[in-house]
Amino acid sequence: MSNEDTKIKRDFFARDDDEQQAFLSQTWCDNCQAADLGMHTPLEYELDGTIFVEGSCNKCGEQVFTELTEDDL
Repeated sequence: MSNEDTKIKRDFFARDDDEQQAFLSQTWCDNCQAADLGMHTPLEYELDGTIFVEGSCNKCGEQVFTELTEDDL
């Protein structure tokens, strides 16, 4: 079974606008080694009980991930 099989898709756009903007702007890109460059094309999912928002870095296009903690929920 692959990771894709265990991902539970969630609706990122069901979040309120302020929350969406926070997740889209408060990012870390491993490729750019910089914070808050932003992401586009967000996809939200749950994997092994943890919620993630995944998208593409606004600067370089590499995948960026935000892991939601209890404080975020």
